[in-house]
Amino acid sequence: MKFCSRCGSEHMVWRMPEGDTRPRHVCDSCGEIFYQNPNIVAGSIPVWGEQVLLCKRAIEPRFGYWTLPAGFMENGETTAEAAARETLEEACAQVVIGELFAVFNLPQINQVYMMFLAALPALEFGPGSESLECRLCREDEIPWSELAFPTITHTLKFFFEDRRDGRFRLHFGDIVREGGEAVLLERRVQVPLTGA
Repeated sequence: MKFCSRCGSEHMVWRMPEGDTRPRHVCDSCGEIFYQNPNIVAGSIPVWGEQVLLCKRAIEPRFGYWTLPAGFMENGETTAEAAARETLEEACAQVVIGELFAVFNLPQINQVYMMFLAALPALEFGPGSESLECRLCREDEIPWSELAFPTITHTLKFFFEDRRDGRFRLHFGDIVREGGEAVLLERRVQVPLTGA
């Protein structure tokens, strides 16, 4: 950030504004505070029978690796709309968005992934501009060692586990870096709810 969008000043400083608990970019001339917040990545798990639709990435990061259709949410849309849009853009597929299935916090890169169950109403798909190819995979056909991101690996593992159990539940956790590894810290704490 070089210029204040309010007054045009180049005098940006990194400090804790009065009454705040974190340092922020602040214009030293007019006092405007600039908040930088995490990005939401919304995606889908497009299902056709026993198969899931995967896309091979045509962009960095992780060019040539497989993923579920997902991407950054845009202003003016809901998370479910973002998941459907990303599926259309990456896999040229219309989907019916279902329940929220997984939420993963990635604090080291300031992202939150929200992955939705989705149904393909028709067997119509193909690579969009961000994909090299798309294909339907059964669990035993998933290219596990060629998946682009830990969020995708965990989402798919949970999906197939839940399908075997006959019930889908919401999965929630933090994916953090420990050493050189991405580690999932699942959040499964039972909180007693009490009324006043």
